[in-house]
Amino acid sequence: MVGGAGHVGIPLVLAFAKAGMTVNINDRNEATLATLRSGKLPFIEHGAAPLLAKALADNRLIFTSSPSAIGRNGPVIVTIGTPVDEFLNPVQKAVQDCIDDLLPHLSDGQLLVLRSTVYPGTTAWLDSYLKRLGRKLKVAFCPERVVQGHGIKELHEMPQIVSGISKEAEEEAVALFSKIAPEVVVIKPLEAEFAKLFSNAYRYIEFAATNQFYMIAKSAGADYQAIMQAMKHNYPRLKTLPRPGFSAGPCLFKDTMQLAAYARNQFGLGHAAMQVNEGLVLHLVEDLRRAYDISGMTIGLLGMAFKAEIDDTRASLSYKLKRTLQMSAREVLTTDPFVTTDPALLPLDQVIDRSDILILCTPHSAYAGADLKGKPVVDVWGFLKNANVVT
Repeated sequence: MVGGAGHVGIPLVLAFAKAGMTVNINDRNEATLATLRSGKLPFIEHGAAPLLAKALADNRLIFTSSPSAIGRNGPVIVTIGTPVDEFLNPVQKAVQDCIDDLLPHLSDGQLLVLRSTVYPGTTAWLDSYLKRLGRKLKVAFCPERVVQGHGIKELHEMPQIVSGISKEAEEEAVALFSKIAPEVVVIKPLEAEFAKLFSNAYRYIEFAATNQFYMIAKSAGADYQAIMQAMKHNYPRLKTLPRPGFSAGPCLFKDTMQLAAYARNQFGLGHAAMQVNEGLVLHLVEDLRRAYDISGMTIGLLGMAFKAEIDDTRASLSYKLKRTLQMSAREVLTTDPFVTTDPALLPLDQVIDRSDILILCTPHSAYAGADLKGKPVVDVWGFLKNANVVT
């Protein structure tokens, strides 16, 4: 069995190891493999540390960096998904290149599982591609659907969608994921691919709705947080309405754009959501320009990860905000209690002391009780209760 050493692979690897299986973690990043081998995690994944320690103690993990070390027995799980290019179109070649590297080291009859988000039709395409090459692998698509940072918990709590090109592939995939999931839902591959994309696009649209409401309320001089509280108070039909804020990361935007590409750019809701969520950053900057002469100001950004309580900065709108402000402000300072990959980050107290105005980009719990020293704060999230919030 093969699982990559990324955000999709590690929770899955540790879940299978916990179930008593031996897992080959195959990843080209030697540094990441060394980190795992030492008993440490390369990123934040709540609940993973004790499972990693036990898996290592029980010799359940094998670390390899070459496709030739995968092995010709047991299921192979591929955690490479379909990215989008600069034109917001899916890049199918990323999946093909991965499969081409693996094929010489796989045996006919092995189960080959696609795990990450793929463009609709990819599972069927892969099966046809393999057959054209004279190969006979059992192809399945079993999408990952967990919240980043909480995969360990959710893998054991949420149903797993399973699909296979053939009955044999489907049955083997069901048997495999039944070892770690509380239940399995079986549908056709194209339906499973849509289920993954629809789920992420729906969530992205939900964020766009609340962000649009926020901007409308603010333009009218109304307090959207008070409006939300009134709307949701003992009113169950709105209990899932999220609070406004930066909606980004490596999945929601990308998957929404993949769905739009499949719909020949006729997915109006998806495009509208993208305009709202990406436009929120520019909306904040314009508000600041109207309220202040920011050309002579130092602006501090609190939180650079794409969501709270994690260390992942991929596709974070905090960096879009930073780049936009750097064109107008005297200086832009950044801080984050979790991110370790950005050498420009400063300690929180330095950012607070040196800034004329602060912007809460990521609602990390560490900021809830921080002494912001009375500095004006932009807080779209409605997260800071005792701060000098200005917008």
